[in-house]
Amino acid sequence: MHERSSVGELADRLRRELDRYSPGGKLPSSRALVERFRVSPVTVSRALAQLAAEGLVVTRPGAGAFRAGLRPAPAPAGDTSWQEVALSAEGADLVPRSVDASGVTVSLAAPPPGVVEFSGGYLHSSLQPERAMSAALARAARRPGAWGRPPLEGLPELREWFARAIGGAVTAAEVLVSAGGQTALTTALRALAPPGAPVLVESPTYPGMLAIARSAGLRPVPVPVDPDGVRPELLADAFRATGARVFVCQPLFQNPTGAVLAPARRGEVLRIAREAGAFVVEDDFVRRLAHEDAGPLPRPLAADDPDGVVVHVGSLTKATSPSFRVSALAARGPVLERLRAIQVVDTFFVPRPLQEAALELVGSPAWPRHLRAVAAELRSRRDTLTTALALDLPELALPHVPSGGYHLWLRLPDGTREPAFTAAALRAGVAVTPGRPYFSAEPPAPHIRLSFAAAAGAGEIAEGVRRLRSARDEVLAETVRHRASRL
Repeated sequence: MHERSSVGELADRLRRELDRYSPGGKLPSSRALVERFRVSPVTVSRALAQLAAEGLVVTRPGAGAFRAGLRPAPAPAGDTSWQEVALSAEGADLVPRSVDASGVTVSLAAPPPGVVEFSGGYLHSSLQPERAMSAALARAARRPGAWGRPPLEGLPELREWFARAIGGAVTAAEVLVSAGGQTALTTALRALAPPGAPVLVESPTYPGMLAIARSAGLRPVPVPVDPDGVRPELLADAFRATGARVFVCQPLFQNPTGAVLAPARRGEVLRIAREAGAFVVEDDFVRRLAHEDAGPLPRPLAADDPDGVVVHVGSLTKATSPSFRVSALAARGPVLERLRAIQVVDTFFVPRPLQEAALELVGSPAWPRHLRAVAAELRSRRDTLTTALALDLPELALPHVPSGGYHLWLRLPDGTREPAFTAAALRAGVAVTPGRPYFSAEPPAPHIRLSFAAAAGAGEIAEGVRRLRSARDEVLAETVRHRASRL
């Protein structure tokens, strides 16, 4: 059982038993709860902390946990209907201010207990370097000045590390430390395009970036990709047709297709953007999740860009933990000061202990060992998933098998309704990501994305595919019944 589900279940059981105790009454000791419910001390501690956060329990170090006093009756509900007017746009020519985060939350939300997670966007806890991160954070906390205010641009040593990782002529002075890739992308788009402006995006592309663009009042314009990345001739057409000044792309192991921008297209993309007077935002989000058989990786676009066309985003999060939110923005020229100003206004700075921990982690012998272990495991998981799909669901088309990243992009048979398929999958006990949120316009066909990083292991991946086959059978049977009813 996953830790998060056992914590919730224990909290539920203790919550139901609180009526046995009078206000101020002492609950059984942690040791007694461990023995009774056969869970770990950590699970007991977290369950009690959850009840304490709800105001149901009071914990006293060295004394135990006690039922809290009776809570006052809830206040009567107010009338918030006035907010519908206040939150709406004030005129037909204004960009709507509502934000659709559904494409993001599907990969962030934990599925119910017992559901195979093919929808996750992060490494399973067994693949995360938890011990190395804990040790790094402990060492960082002991560094002189670790709890003080850091430089606004980030620690010089960390900026230097990111600059070396990008390569080329990029220097530490051209790097800003940011709080995760999503924050860095938000800063970049706000800096480069005014509200209402078009922004060119790959199609399909990362839903979180589309959400950023739309929440900033930008208009995403799709440019199709194929197994070799974005198509330069269509990119040039899109710049001419829209007058856009920004193109956002993922040249390495693109999300969701897994495509790598072909060598012949790299220079073309930069040339086309330069001639259009436009920036290229390079989201280099999974460079550290290359598979064991990936071979030498192409350099970031920023490494071959002397003219400041590329605004580079790199992150440590995908290769570590969703809570290890340390990333970098790299840019050359006047745009760097605008990026810096927006980041300072939005967040001030990334907490210094986290930056110090990042330095400790990437400088430790555990870091390269972790990356090698993840590279081997991701290759194995990818092969397990592709083999199982070929055997059990051959009708799902897989045009490209990536050598990096953590997901596969599958085309469903023509006529399949994505919502019906994903709903049937969840009923069968497997969470998948629908393809529709990855398109900024009408999708050309139904798709799903399957992540192989968030599952517990090879056995769970194989079980997930078996459950997907059951979902496929359910959808086919429903389609047959629907057609029969129309005759």
